[in-house]
Amino acid sequence: MNIYRKISPLILEAATKYPIITLTGPRQSGKTTLCKALFPTFNYVNLEELSVRQFAKTDPVGFLKSHKPPLVIDEIQNCPELTSQIQVESDKSGKNGMFVITGSQQIALLSAVTQSLAGRTALFTLLPFSIEEIGAYNQTFSREEYILNGGLPRIYENQIPADEYCENYIKTYLERDVRNILSIKNFDKFERFLKLLAGRIGQLINYSSLAGDVGVSSTTLAEWTNVLETSHVIFKLQPWFSNFGKRLTKSPKIYFTDTGVACALLGIHTREQVLRDPLVGSLFENLVITEVLKSKFNNNLKQDLHFYRTEKGVEIDLLQVQSRNLIPWEIKLSDTVLPDFFKHLNTFRKDCEKNGILCGTEKTTGGLIYSGENLDSYFGWQCKNFCVV
Repeated sequence: MNIYRKISPLILEAATKYPIITLTGPRQSGKTTLCKALFPTFNYVNLEELSVRQFAKTDPVGFLKSHKPPLVIDEIQNCPELTSQIQVESDKSGKNGMFVITGSQQIALLSAVTQSLAGRTALFTLLPFSIEEIGAYNQTFSREEYILNGGLPRIYENQIPADEYCENYIKTYLERDVRNILSIKNFDKFERFLKLLAGRIGQLINYSSLAGDVGVSSTTLAEWTNVLETSHVIFKLQPWFSNFGKRLTKSPKIYFTDTGVACALLGIHTREQVLRDPLVGSLFENLVITEVLKSKFNNNLKQDLHFYRTEKGVEIDLLQVQSRNLIPWEIKLSDTVLPDFFKHLNTFRKDCEKNGILCGTEKTTGGLIYSGENLDSYFGWQCKNFCVV
């Protein structure tokens, strides 16, 4: 199967060094397709199937005798106890590249991996297609179309309209994951919560405010948010704290792993609706930050991404922390570079200099990410098109 995923070489290399590969990511991000493509000679089993799952739970030894390695095991979070026997089998064989396990629910999976497979597995995360990976399907879009379509692979592989697919994706996710994990009785309230989250992309989480709108407690909303995050539906961008002596924001911001899903929740179905929607700036910010996050995951790099906001309103949309260096980026939905875009960047740089903190590296100073043409620099800052972040 000829597919292009940027993370592929790293997974193949890791399979020569570790007995087990662990691949996490949201449902329908392409985990199974990628594993079958990279390891075509491996046996395959899916723990979503009830009879298979019951066999694995009741007789893990017999299960691995019936399904011999090298083996791909899909959705292992449905039977995390199987990881103990996988450890035994991998230690017994002493070979690398024996098991590939995948999962879409981080808590159960990573807890089992930490307890049973520490030191034996290489861990990767696969998110939906990046803009570069979409390009491999000879698809190029405007910024609004990238926002609307998102990156779920089947949209491109099967040429399904994005709004249709994402609406079905949401329904499937709600039925298969949230009902099982949270046992929600009033499902209308959860769906309302999801839509309200989509309307607050790029904003600070305020559970008290949301609780009044949804009609449940803030404690319940915090639990729902954690499940959405561990299922890779949303992610939290954490604030960066400094010793600048300033009062800084401590609440995280919420973004969606896929902008197509966010658009479906907002009732946005066309490119024209994206253009007219009052949240288009927030959706563009979501798109850019997700692209940076995908780049980090696809290169197996540490996820040191933050934002910065002071009580006085100085804000940096995206702050990359590289060792002792800070790389600040402003994100603007604009085809034109304006001097005002650099106001907060200049203030942040001065604050860094006052406090002996490095702002920028030899490779990048930080700067502006926008939707116009690339410029080498402007006011001493880099200017990047969102397609090449």
